[in-house]
Amino acid sequence: MEIAGNAFLVTGGSSGLGAACIERIVAGGGFAVIADLNPPAQERKQVKFVKADVTSEADMRAAVEAAAGFGGLRGLINCAGIEHAERVVGKTGPHDLAAFTRTIQVNLIGTFNATRLAASAISQMSGLEDGEKGVIIITSSIAAFDGQVGQSAYAASKAGVAGMVLPMARDLARSGVRVAAVAPGVFDTPLFARLGESVRQSLAAQVPFPPRFGKPDEYASLVLEIIRNRMLNGAVVRLDGGLRMAGK
Repeated sequence: MEIAGNAFLVTGGSSGLGAACIERIVAGGGFAVIADLNPPAQERKQVKFVKADVTSEADMRAAVEAAAGFGGLRGLINCAGIEHAERVVGKTGPHDLAAFTRTIQVNLIGTFNATRLAASAISQMSGLEDGEKGVIIITSSIAAFDGQVGQSAYAASKAGVAGMVLPMARDLARSGVRVAAVAPGVFDTPLFARLGESVRQSLAAQVPFPPRFGKPDEYASLVLEIIRNRMLNGAVVRLDGGLRMAGK
């Protein structure tokens, strides 16, 4: 799948990892639709913004339909997500059930909602080389495999996301749609910007090499390779500098 001339939908595309993907798509001659609750920092003719909650069917249908204005949808990059940290049993009692449910709703169900609607639209496109019609890229996390203390909700949501990749790739194979995921480690995004500097330095020091936070553009670079390389299908790729998270 080429970037040039094709349209891609990016959830959470106004900031962080999603915004880096938008930059790469535009630089590559592609078009993008941002589905986010907040507008992007700048407006460009190659990019449309649709205010959307990934858990809303109506919102995501509108975002998918917006891609029709660019001649049809060829790819979805799922970057929207939230984080929640809380122990199963804390000093004030058991984990808040509403917070757990909300994390699953946004990260897991929201990803599935966007994927099912985008995949349906992509499957109606004409086939290209090897019969490929498009690609779905999902953002998991190394927390899916190395969840830390207080990450039950977040790790569960990201493990669920990773677990969907292979069966969805198998489901969509007959439609010419690939599915793959990236599991980032610690990246310099708004999510981690909220942490104190001492915590950030501690996390960065745990990365074997390079001993720093990942750059959003490094994530976007891998996303573009997944788009381009038709043999990348049904896989969850860790992007973490060799980091294996400690218990806490």
